[in-house]
Amino acid sequence: MSVEPSLQLKRFELGDFATNGYVVFDPSDNAKSCWIVDCPYQPEAMIEFILREGLKPELCILTHCHCDHIAGLAEMRLKLGPVPVLCHALEKDFNADPNLNLSGFIPPPVFAPEPEGFLAAGQILMLPGLGGFTFQIVHLPGHSPGMICVWCAQANLALVGDTLFADSIGRTDFPTSDPAAMDRSLQLLLTLPDATEIYPGHGDATTIGRERRRNPFLQNLG
Repeated sequence: MSVEPSLQLKRFELGDFATNGYVVFDPSDNAKSCWIVDCPYQPEAMIEFILREGLKPELCILTHCHCDHIAGLAEMRLKLGPVPVLCHALEKDFNADPNLNLSGFIPPPVFAPEPEGFLAAGQILMLPGLGGFTFQIVHLPGHSPGMICVWCAQANLALVGDTLFADSIGRTDFPTSDPAAMDRSLQLLLTLPDATEIYPGHGDATTIGRERRRNPFLQNLG
């Protein structure tokens, strides 16, 4: 019996900051390739799922490089091998600098493996599998300078990091935050269709339409 292409996201709420890590895969892919999106503190449950399901990570994509999204990288690579880590070039130094990744303010300091490559706005990535699911990188500075969204128009979903949450938005009071850029990034997100499912860096999934109607932080934009 053939397996129909279908995109799956498995969410793991990890660490003391309840940060979401995601495993993205297509069950139709006989090679069992997957992506990891963010690798928080205490990533054991996510790693165990990947091993139990026999999945093979092709990439680890960082929506941004704050400590609660990168702290599990060393353990992930110890358990799963040399998975390539990608982020936006504006945060190329964050993993190795506790002051940039914010762990200098909430010890112990985090020194995570440095990224092997960089993602840019408009870049297209294809998830291995029969579905041929393509994802576009959207640059969403504000919470941090190199925040990205990983958007799949085919599947009507986007992994948005700490830009947009259910009923809230990401903080803009960190040293490398930019409130004006955050407003522009939120306006850009609101150009996505209302049915787009949003998978944030913290909390439950939501949709663009729900947040457009109900999120108090979006009501006075532009």
